[in-house]
Amino acid sequence: MLLLSIVTRNAANLLLVLVNLPFALVGAVLAVFASGGLLSLGSMVGFVTLFGITLRNSILMIAHYEHLVEVDKEPWTLTTAIRGAADRLTPILMTSVVTALGVLPLAIGAGDPGREVEGPMAIVILGGLLTSMALNLLVLPILALRYGRFESHGKEIDMLQPHGAGTGG
Repeated sequence: MLLLSIVTRNAANLLLVLVNLPFALVGAVLAVFASGGLLSLGSMVGFVTLFGITLRNSILMIAHYEHLVEVDKEPWTLTTAIRGAADRLTPILMTSVVTALGVLPLAIGAGDPGREVEGPMAIVILGGLLTSMALNLLVLPILALRYGRFESHGKEIDMLQPHGAGTGG
């Protein structure tokens, strides 16, 4: 939480990053129930992995919104929220699809001998990725538009510029 709060720089954006965790949890829990309803060590590992992927996708989205407002000097409007979501569509989609394709064989063979840990893990990851990806791309921009705090900090940006590149010389 401390590291995330340093990265996001304000509580509202930190909560926006964390709000995606329940999105992932919904799909993962539904996948657990659909596969028999038993929590195991493998499914717990799947939850931890899923939360890591989900946080990464949320951070990508919120950081891109911050970039659009602070660096590109876009006003924080509906158009900026849609543009940011569209810009992050491919990275989020590719992360989710590649991960899903990687664990799909494990999920398909979840009942096979020797897959007592890997199978439930893969099922949790697949279920959570589906809901997390969809809700990250559809709901998070709406929540960010309503509750996000994205402001241009011109002086901070100028201080980060190489000597002579900023407006202050």
